[in-house]
Amino acid sequence: MAPSHALKCCTRALNWVPVLFINLVVGWSYYAYVVELCVFSYLVIFHIFLAMFIWSYWKTIWSKPASPSKAFGLPRAEKELYEREERAEMQQEILKKVARNLPVYTRTAGGAIRYCDHCQVVKPDRCHHCSTCEMCVLKMDHHCPWVNNCVGFSNYKYFVLFLAYASLYCVVICATVIQYFIKFWTKQLPDTHAKFHILFLFFVAALFFISILSLLSYHLWLVGKNRTTIEAFRGPVFANGQDKNGFSLGFSRNAAEVFGDQGKYWMIPVFSSLGDGHSFVTRLVHINPEQANSVLQQNGKRLVIVLQILKRFPFSFVCWLFISNATLITALLMWRPTLVYSVTIYNAQQTTAKRKVVSC
Repeated sequence: MAPSHALKCCTRALNWVPVLFINLVVGWSYYAYVVELCVFSYLVIFHIFLAMFIWSYWKTIWSKPASPSKAFGLPRAEKELYEREERAEMQQEILKKVARNLPVYTRTAGGAIRYCDHCQVVKPDRCHHCSTCEMCVLKMDHHCPWVNNCVGFSNYKYFVLFLAYASLYCVVICATVIQYFIKFWTKQLPDTHAKFHILFLFFVAALFFISILSLLSYHLWLVGKNRTTIEAFRGPVFANGQDKNGFSLGFSRNAAEVFGDQGKYWMIPVFSSLGDGHSFVTRLVHINPEQANSVLQQNGKRLVIVLQILKRFPFSFVCWLFISNATLITALLMWRPTLVYSVTIYNAQQTTAKRKVVSC
């Protein structure tokens, strides 16, 4: 028991190393820019982006991941039956009985009710268990070591803003330091130790900007498609089959789910996401199964046709890969099946009614 507890404590301490590293880099960049470079005309905008960056970063770190409510736990009688039952089929029957009163529409790849044996709850849609945090996280996106926290429903907006302001922070540094960087290479700067701070400050900011911008672009694409990182790799499974676009409601509504329906709060790291994290409006739940299957088949056919056309023009593997992704993303953004909107109105009413059960 003691060695195991000591190992957990050491692991938890080591998990803070990436966070400490980020804070040390930011602290050094502040010293190099304000103390060594000390360009007064740029200090106002520098401090504005630094403040927003730090604010969103620490909100991402200290926001506790949201977990399923007690409504998703098994009642005492069903829990005792579930624990005594050894047959998987009968356990599923117990879970199905409980899930009838919950707003749960996603299933496992095999079509079973998603249940967490560790937390002993029926998993809400888009909820997953994090082995690092040792808990189920609502609308889990991923566990990020750079913030030592799970990114999910409670802090996904903060995480995206953290990436955005970190990129802008790096842009401000690069844009204002580049003139001194050029003077360094042309040997027009005085021979002091400050020039080495300028050299490394420009390189570090440029490298961080490239890496953060790529991550930010990916997550903005996920926001536009209303997907999590997990769903991008493994689409959610509904009663009618797997559908990566199952939670997509159009670009504007997808963005509103993360940033809220009031634009004045979008760029501020305060919670404004829509919903409660337990239930989400879906496309293919409350329609005829044959219609749902036809939509899924059309999605598959569109993907196959696009890829077949692109494969006929193999300029190079890298070029083909870039064009296929860009074309597919553009096609998905432009394609809006009329079915989505009629289902959305009906499903929103159903979800509102279901949420009353969750809040009890």
